[in-house]
Amino acid sequence: MTDTMTPERRSFDADVSRLLHMMVHSVYSDRDVALRELVANGADACEKLRTLALSNQSLYGDDPQLGVTVRIDPDASRLIVEDNGIGMTRDEMIDALGTIARSGTRHFLDANAETEAAKNLIGQFGVGFYAAFMIADRVDVTSRKAGTQDAFTWSSDGKGEFTVEPASEEAPVRGTRVSLHINADAKDFLDPFYVGRVLRSYASAIPVAVTLIPKPDAEAEKIADGAVIWAKPKSEVSEEDYTSFYRSLAFGFDDPALTLHWRAEGRHEYTVLAFVPGARPMNLFNPDRQGRMKLYVRRMFIADDVDLTPGWLRFVTGIVDSADLPLNLSREMIQTSPILAAIKNGVTNRVLSELEKTAQNDAEKYKGIWDNFGPVLKEGLYEAPEKRDQLFELCRFATSAHPEGGRTLKDYIAALRPNQTAIYYLVGDDLERLKKSPHLEGFRARGIEVLLLPDPVDAFWVNTAVGYEGKPFKSVTQGAADIDNVPVADGEAASTDVDAQTATLFAHFKDVLTAEAADVRGSTRLASSLACLVAGTSGPDRRLEKILASHGQLPEAAKPVLEINPGHPLVAQLAKCFVANEDRTLIDDAAHLIFDAARASDGDAPKDPSDFAARLARILGKAFA
Repeated sequence: MTDTMTPERRSFDADVSRLLHMMVHSVYSDRDVALRELVANGADACEKLRTLALSNQSLYGDDPQLGVTVRIDPDASRLIVEDNGIGMTRDEMIDALGTIARSGTRHFLDANAETEAAKNLIGQFGVGFYAAFMIADRVDVTSRKAGTQDAFTWSSDGKGEFTVEPASEEAPVRGTRVSLHINADAKDFLDPFYVGRVLRSYASAIPVAVTLIPKPDAEAEKIADGAVIWAKPKSEVSEEDYTSFYRSLAFGFDDPALTLHWRAEGRHEYTVLAFVPGARPMNLFNPDRQGRMKLYVRRMFIADDVDLTPGWLRFVTGIVDSADLPLNLSREMIQTSPILAAIKNGVTNRVLSELEKTAQNDAEKYKGIWDNFGPVLKEGLYEAPEKRDQLFELCRFATSAHPEGGRTLKDYIAALRPNQTAIYYLVGDDLERLKKSPHLEGFRARGIEVLLLPDPVDAFWVNTAVGYEGKPFKSVTQGAADIDNVPVADGEAASTDVDAQTATLFAHFKDVLTAEAADVRGSTRLASSLACLVAGTSGPDRRLEKILASHGQLPEAAKPVLEINPGHPLVAQLAKCFVANEDRTLIDDAAHLIFDAARASDGDAPKDPSDFAARLARILGKAFA
């Protein structure tokens, strides 16, 4: 029996009409998503019931076969999506459907936080549900909670209000029926062929049976049998099925760049269906570095917050279905399970292996993967020393000789110059600035290739990596350049010898800049530029020092070394003026301006902008006097 309460009229939360308009016209551009969301919500409800029934079989009643049925009534202009899942009470309907951003699924997860097996992530009833108003003038939702007698109907035209009242005798025995009164612009959703095509496009991602009834009293057509896609042999799964399932997991519209589907047997049995996305997810660099793999145990969803891949493979999206893990383990126990550790290692190795095959066999496809996820993969060079050799083979670099990128370390080693003893690199935060860095001039003159590393993680892994094929990594902005033994590639190199006059000038500059620079010396790494800053031989590289200082990890940054090109015409003129004991204020101003110019070439502002402006004004005034 149902309650005899009179209909209750309520208002949506504030600005609901405006939010609905935004969702319909901006958030969802593809109207097919309305049907997809409703079917996903129905499957969600079935999975909730399946989970709760593990401890209370009576919830099934006389109907243990879970599924979603889509019915079309062309004469009444109605599309009906019905499930026999968990259902909702009156209060749950008001709570879940009365607020745009409310999610019945999320509340279910919160209420069952201590039961990890009670989670499922196909849809979130609330946000996705409102896509129904893209195609309907009015939506009626009738639901009966499993294990209860009363049923209620929620109804709204999506324009500001909704009603809740006791349902008629036609209410589902258990579960939820969503009736869409199709609007004039969405008549395609009354066409059985169109609806069937939409359902088939993503039915492989639904873990319950999906049935279509094209018109009243017509024979039901089975769209999907509820057999999850990962449990099927690869030969029975089409590329379209894989793409559809990937999109349902990733909540995106791109095609996967790589699809990996395998079953591991032996000591541990598990099935993996994983994808490398074709586009970079918007939250790829979120601080929590959340993974995108979901854990199932014998087709039962367990969690999506278990570390099934390392953080540096967090872009990989998919599922792992284990045959060995028990269903009743807590999240903490799962995280420390040796079975899970073995699965994680197996998944990691397989993904790396597939990436390596792609890099070898399809360079163009791998270029797209590297462009999207290279910065994330390089995190593994720092975090996973045991995988470093594999990752080195996957890395692609822009270099001073090949600024367009795509260079491997093997390519670099093959191009070593005579007497070159190290793999040289330059780290920074902007590739275009790195390409123009004065630090590269002496290396270019000798034909020495330099790795250009613009990602934040680069400053860390190069300091922990021992080297590659016996060659250590060496920063071009730290210590002495040590490239005098490498012959010049073409012609003769400009002299880097420091004569007596210039040495005297540099000694004076060191005194003038004692608060800013640890040393002032002639440079062997500069060819045409006037000056650059380098770090001392010990301590962090200049880029790493900046990163650590910005995060409060260094109490005080070390003073850099100012290297000046002894062959630059301005240096010869300044040395001559200094020895002649000409205007020392002009010489001192020049020292500070050269130091600030070197800072600018590193992308830094002058240490004291007002002093910089005053000195520049004095220099210009002298020049044009």
